[in-house]
Amino acid sequence: MAGLVQNLPSPQDIVETTSRIVDEHRDLSGALIPVLQRVQQTFGYLPVAALQATATRLGIPYSEVAGVVTFYSYFTTVPRGLHVVRVCLGTACYVRGGKDVLRAVSDELGIEVGQTTEDRLFSLEQGRCFGACGLAPVLLVDDDVHQRVTAACVPEILSRYRDGDSGEVTA
Repeated sequence: MAGLVQNLPSPQDIVETTSRIVDEHRDLSGALIPVLQRVQQTFGYLPVAALQATATRLGIPYSEVAGVVTFYSYFTTVPRGLHVVRVCLGTACYVRGGKDVLRAVSDELGIEVGQTTEDRLFSLEQGRCFGACGLAPVLLVDDDVHQRVTAACVPEILSRYRDGDSGEVTA
């Protein structure tokens, strides 16, 4: 599986796929955001070639497309890993060891916040509140919530995703 996520699409594939997505959404009012969401879902990020193709096909300035991408934190122009690991650093999580959990994840993966592992298996992000303060500290891997996480259980949690498994692991 790791070999599959390493291969980035060619610029030609990006333009062709993006053009097809734009054409599917062209008649929708406010098509830009749904197009960007679909392109990011397809590639795992928004390559510059996709942004240029989107602007051209929708007949809007590139600056408008880039402005939307940079405004919304959901969008990324950096390739993400197959699994996105998010560590909460909201108040409850922070005081209950969230910073230690973040350091443990960073050390285990060998990357910092905002980076992706070389094999594109994991990306690391931090958040300010996931709305689960009673479960603090909280770590999300994709949509899986891991509660009351300690630095010591981070290797076990991540190994489940390396092995193609998932599921909640708590301290």
